[in-house]
Amino acid sequence: MKQGTRRGNYDSGRDFVLEYGPLRYTFNERDFTERCEQAARTVSFITGSLNDQEREDLVNLTVNGRVEEPLSPLGHHIQACWPELVGPSSRSLVHWLRRLIFRSAWLDQRVREGELEVRFDERSCSFLYFEPQRPTEPIELSSPPSWRRVAYRPCGWPPAL
Repeated sequence: MKQGTRRGNYDSGRDFVLEYGPLRYTFNERDFTERCEQAARTVSFITGSLNDQEREDLVNLTVNGRVEEPLSPLGHHIQACWPELVGPSSRSLVHWLRRLIFRSAWLDQRVREGELEVRFDERSCSFLYFEPQRPTEPIELSSPPSWRRVAYRPCGWPPAL
């Protein structure tokens, strides 16, 4: 990026907004919901697929920092596990969901602006990001904590073999 060039803000719609310093990222409902679900998987809080009501509870948790009126078993699970999900801000599930959503949009915007390249790594089944001037060195992303010990497992998960 040229010196003095202002980075753009990620924008996929106007349903949800995340701000950090001068950055303002706006999301449409589908984009935000998918990013919430992916963030929850990344921290091992959910497994399997969620239904619409479970997704809505997850979005409510991410946006509001809590689920007051659960619509699904996931919402009830969040309430039952609440003491394990909250904590110092840098260690709460809500903090990490928001952080991972923001990070994914930040990475997408950097790719859009040509500052990063993205490649799929078949060994790890994940995407890796590279700076164009260092095409063989993937960017190291910090690992989030795991909420596996209080993970939500939808009924019927894991599937019977």
